[in-house]
Order: sequence, then C-alpha cells, then structure tokens
Amino acid sequence: MCGITGWASFHHDARTQGPVIEAMTASLTPRGPDAGGVRLCERAAIGHRRLAVIDLDGGTQPMTDRPDEPSIVLTYSGEVYNHHELRYELRGRGHVFRTRSDTEVVLRAYEEWGEAVAEHLDGMFAFAVWDERAQRLLLVRDRLGVKPLFWAAIDGGLAFASEPKALFAHPEIRPRVDADGLREAYSLLFNTGPTVWSGVRELEPGAVLVLDRDGIREHRYWQLAARAHTDDQETTVERIHDLVGTAARSQLEADVPLCSLLSGGLDSTLLTALLADELRVREGPDARIRSYAVDYSDQAAGFKGDVLRTGHDTPYAVEAGAFIGTDHSTVVLDPRALLDPEHRRAVVAARDSPIGVGDMDTSLYLLFGEIRRHSTVALSGEAADEVFGGYPWFHNPKALAAATFPWLLVTGDEAAMPMNPELDLRIGEFRADTYASALAAVPHLDDETPVEHRQREMQHLSLTRWLRQLLHRKDRLSMAQGLEVRVPYCDHRLVEYAFNTPWSLKSHDGREKSLLRAAGTGLAPDSVLWRPKNHYPATHHPDYNRGLQNMARDALATEQVRALADETLLKPCLDTPPDRLEWGHRLRLERVVDLALWLDHHQPELAL
Repeated sequence: MCGITGWASFHHDARTQGPVIEAMTASLTPRGPDAGGVRLCERAAIGHRRLAVIDLDGGTQPMTDRPDEPSIVLTYSGEVYNHHELRYELRGRGHVFRTRSDTEVVLRAYEEWGEAVAEHLDGMFAFAVWDERAQRLLLVRDRLGVKPLFWAAIDGGLAFASEPKALFAHPEIRPRVDADGLREAYSLLFNTGPTVWSGVRELEPGAVLVLDRDGIREHRYWQLAARAHTDDQETTVERIHDLVGTAARSQLEADVPLCSLLSGGLDSTLLTALLADELRVREGPDARIRSYAVDYSDQAAGFKGDVLRTGHDTPYAVEAGAFIGTDHSTVVLDPRALLDPEHRRAVVAARDSPIGVGDMDTSLYLLFGEIRRHSTVALSGEAADEVFGGYPWFHNPKALAAATFPWLLVTGDEAAMPMNPELDLRIGEFRADTYASALAAVPHLDDETPVEHRQREMQHLSLTRWLRQLLHRKDRLSMAQGLEVRVPYCDHRLVEYAFNTPWSLKSHDGREKSLLRAAGTGLAPDSVLWRPKNHYPATHHPDYNRGLQNMARDALATEQVRALADETLLKPCLDTPPDRLEWGHRLRLERVVDLALWLDHHQPELAL
C-alpha cells in the first residue's frame, strides 16, 4: 500500500520542476513510510511513497519498463490479488520479469493490454501510468473504490494524488471551498466525483481516466449490473461460502506481519475464522493469526446503548477469538484521551475533510497506531452489511417507504452540523435532486416484484454511496499510521453475486445477513452467529461529553466557524448536561470541532 502523485502537462517541461513533485510526494509520507521516489519526464512528473508489503527489496517505485531509456512509468498503490496467475499468463505472452512484486505485474499488464489493463486485475488499487511513447497519462481505480484517487486540472493537463493534500503542494492548485463543496460535505449523500474542494475531483470507482493531447476522457470499466439469479437456496449458500473463502484466502499473502480486526460481530468473526483456517493449512496446525478489537475503559462497568449500539462488543470478541484460536488483543482506550488536540488534528489532517465521526475516528486512528506496532497489514470485515443487507434500513418499513437516502433517517439533520441559514445552501433541494439521479442509476430486471425492486435500490445506494465514506474513513485513518487494511467482502465477484441474489434468499431466516450467517455456520460461536448488528463502538463517558462541549465552545469563538455554523441550533447541544447528551446532538458538536480544526489546518479560501 502506498501513496501516489504526479502530473502531466503538454504546456510545460516537467524536468524543471523537481522541487514541486518532491513536495507533493513528501506530503504522502505517512501512506508510504518505507521509501520514496520521483521520476521526471519532459511532459510528466511522477511521485511515489512506499509501504513495503510484497517483495520488500524488488518493488521500488516509480517503476519503469526498462532501466535504460524507459518508455513507461508506473506509480501504484494497493494490492492485486491475482498477480501470480497474471504473471504466469504474461510470461506465456513473452514478458520477462525483474522482480516478484505485484507492481511489476501491473506494469507488464499495461504493456500487454494498454487502457484495458484494469479489466484483468482483481484487488484494491489506484495507479497512474505515464506512457512516453503515446504521450498519455492513464489513471485507474479499483471497482469498489477501496483505494482513493483524486485529480485536478492544471495548465495543459492534470495533477493527481492519493489524497487532496498532495495536490495542494502543486503551485496551480489551491485549497478553495465554495457553496457546492459545502453542499457535498454536509448533505451526507457521499457522491463520487465532486468533492468539498473546488476544482478537485475524485475518480469514480471502476473508472479509467486518460489524458493525451486530445484532452481528457473518462469511462467506467465496471459497474453493478442486474442479472437473473437461478441458484436455489442451498446452492446460493454454498456459493457465498466459496466466494467469501476465496476472497479471504487470496488476501492473506504478505511479506510482513499480518493480523485481523475482530470486533465480535458476525462479519469480522467469519472472516477471521477463514483466515485462521487458511493460515493453519499453510503454516501448520499450531499457527495462530493475531486479532485486535477496540474498547473504552468505561464500557465494561457501564455500557450505555444508543440508536446504533445495543451491546458491548468486547466479551463477544474475546469469545470469538478463543473459539477460532487467535492471538487476541483488546486495545483499551481512555475516553478522555480522545480529546487530545494532537490526535484530533492528526485525524482531520488525514481525512482532508471537515466531515468525520469524532471520537469514533480518533479511536480508530489510535487503534491502528497500536496495531502498527506489531503488524503492517490488517484484514477487516468492512462491506458485509452493504453486500448482505445488514443495516436496519433493509428491514425497516419506514426506511423502505421513505423517498430519500435511508441513512438520513438515522443520521439525518439531527446528526449533521447545522449550517448558517445565511449561506442559503438549499441542502434539502440538493438531496432531493441527488436522490432522484441516484435511483435512476439503479439497474433492474423486468420481472422484479415491488419488494425486490425496492431492495435492489437499497442495496445499490448502500454499495455505491454509504460504503464509499466507510472505505474513505478506513483508508485514511489506517494509512495515516502506515497500516494497510484489506477488505475481502469488497471482492467484486462476491459483490456481483450477492447483488443479484433475490431478497427472499438474502432474508430467508427472517434476519439480517441470512446468507452470510448460513454460509458461516460452524465457523463462529452461536452467540456471535445470531447476534444483532452492532456499529463501531463509541464512548458515552460524561467527561468526554463535557470536554467535547468545551472544545465546541472554543470552535464557535472562531469567526470563520461562526460564519458557517448555525449557533442557534447548536446552543441546545452545548447546554445539555454532559451525562444526558444524546448521540445525534453530540455528533453535531464533533463536526463543529472538526470544522474548526480543518479550517485551521488547510486555511482554505472560502468562496461563498
């Protein structure tokens, strides 16, 4: 896993701008703490920061097709899980390899298939290829958008980067925010394309962008499609078991220490069990995978539920670890430590965005820091809820009937920081228009029942929008600690198969994630197998709430924050006794604090 950046311009000689690409590359050092490099060509500058995971000695980047007079330059982030099979195929086509890295497989695959290279890759990736012969820059992003990739126009071309912060090191790109950007950030719709930053765009998942002398063109090489499902229930469960297992096994390869995130929920427990079984096959019956969970020091004695959490995770995680046979650790955090301004600033700087989830971001960042002391790669159960219908909105009649994005019924305006009405952002209209266009993009079959039709819409919205912000969060906070997180449930073959499985099969036992539970029978203790959905833990300690209220008051003392936030609606959140502060109102305060930190860190121009 790494950080990539660079630019191509047909109006300037990039060979004279070494300090610029060096600065852009250096801004991504946390993503790649092990090594860095740049390559200057006449029309392109390419930079790379490396987190070494596979072929520690041979995967140096930027990588070129040949040492002398190279014509192709690659900067690549991610993992291609079918690189062994591709290497064998490419050797049969006459390609010669200098390393055993998956990076070189991507390079040779581009030599063989050109712009169609992504169609041959299975994995999570974002990369850029400068082709000197064709005078062409190619940007590619994986199918589900696990790895980020941003770009912005410059004179005669474009610049790109894993994170917007690297773009702002280019002299032609400044951190500027307008009303459209605020709508994107605070509407909570999670569009891909436009960002909070004016002029900065995110490459769509499953997309390829090409820049050459004819201009810029972008196309999708993959997107969800509706197909008939002909397997019966037993066959479907077997197929799900095989697909999840194949994805897990393919992502176990690493030349560095590897672990699993084990929360005690169904998704992470089944994944960890499959990984542990495979590790024992490869290394012997005594092999044990490391597993990690996070908790707060106040939770064991006084767990307090809320709209997203119904139980304390840690006992289930410990039980699951013992059942599977992992080397399990629980990272216990002091809720008061989550108020540390240094940690909060680090999180906001990592996300490049004013939108986060406060203590849940900070705790995840600290968890990843602890894990990084022992492991370089972690596997996560992210995306199982989107793939298998685990969220309440798949099962709630009110959510199914609502003409809006389903998560807004849970997180909605109460949890979104209220914006100053003088800005006239018209977020309600923006949400309605965006929802209509989002539904228009959902593929359907002609013979779908109304129930199947609506559930396909819910799953498409969850996979193409809600999941994106979760993947962003996990990527940014893990890479800020130099940790690679893999997400096997995002395997596109699994996603395609589950997306086209009828809802009657997805909910055949009357519960959420019926197919995954059936496929995982025997891999987890019954207490975990039948446990209701529980979200990532949050603290409810009064000292944390009190400290958060004080930080929010300090934030609102800032002129720029007051210009953006609605103080009238925030006042009740500040005046509520700390031990009675509800989750939604607390999240408003979290976002005020993050907004102040974001403004201070980036010093953006506000063009409102």
